[in-house]
Amino acid sequence: MAFAPPKPSAGSGLQLRLSAWTPLNHQLINGKVFEERRALLGKWFDKWTDGQRRRILVDLLERCSLSQQKFCAKQLQARVPTEAVDFTTRLPRVLSLYIFSFLDPRSLCRCAQVSWHWKYLSELDQLWMLKCLRFGWFINFCPTPFEQGVWKKHYIEMVRELRVTRPKVRLRPASHLLHGFLSPLGKLGGLVPSPSAS
Repeated sequence: MAFAPPKPSAGSGLQLRLSAWTPLNHQLINGKVFEERRALLGKWFDKWTDGQRRRILVDLLERCSLSQQKFCAKQLQARVPTEAVDFTTRLPRVLSLYIFSFLDPRSLCRCAQVSWHWKYLSELDQLWMLKCLRFGWFINFCPTPFEQGVWKKHYIEMVRELRVTRPKVRLRPASHLLHGFLSPLGKLGGLVPSPSAS
């Protein structure tokens, strides 16, 4: 037929599918054409607006197979994590303990409620021993290596003991001035120490 497209000659050996530009079975030429088009697509993408880029990305994702979409999801997860990364799992344990050492006891107890890993770290004896020794609170036995949280328990016991004991100074209402000035304790709580208590 006079108007039919010419058939490729059998000697050429190149298969062309819907394009005269992309040979399918010649790896070297195919790779070269792909790299040229990839570079051209990159130049176009750089010139597009944000809205145009988003439309192209949506179009490409719609054309992708499930495995290709999973690959894209892994690439995005590596670049833009959807959840915050727990620094205690990424940093060395010594560095995490150093960061936790700046926390007060109440904050450490709150950290123990975050996750199992944070609970493990925030109850380590290395943290609580320093807090006990700062107040001069020592334990009267040597814990075994398998005992954990001994220093935290000791800290809690000592704080409870402090709360149970009453102040030894008897307090009375601050109704009169001492040498023309109100006692600092009287300003704050309305009570001053009784002179008979000392």
